[in-house]
Amino acid sequence: MSIQEKINDEIKLSMKEKNVDKLSALRSVKSAILLELTKDGKTNMSDEIAIQIISKLVKQRKESASIFKSKNRLDLEKEELSQIKYLEVYLPKQLSEDEIEEYISIKLNEIDNFSLKDMGRLMGLLMKELSGKAEGKIISKILKRKLSE
Repeated sequence: MSIQEKINDEIKLSMKEKNVDKLSALRSVKSAILLELTKDGKTNMSDEIAIQIISKLVKQRKESASIFKSKNRLDLEKEELSQIKYLEVYLPKQLSEDEIEEYISIKLNEIDNFSLKDMGRLMGLLMKELSGKAEGKIISKILKRKLSE
């Protein structure tokens, strides 16, 4: 069963359960997926693209939650964090910083000559391989540190 089908089933289930937060989070994902599908005129989407969309929505919610926290709007922050919980179920397990660092070290050992100038090329490679498993900000921070060593 694809992620798109799972989300549709979960929307029905959350409507029956009257779970407003979960329903809101899942509807936002469904809306984003439908928006992406209408660009190409398709009816189904690959799980990889669905994961990218969901991780983008999670990132947006995390940013919103931090803004709400800084503005002392704890009610809105709580709502955003609650929706993140329902979306993260569809994402692959996130790698820890240690796991990311180990992965980057292995990749850098495979490449002979590299410097800080190669940061963009290496980021592109790593983002492709770690897509959905780690945030770009963390990958960038670790890679920059490794290249500076």
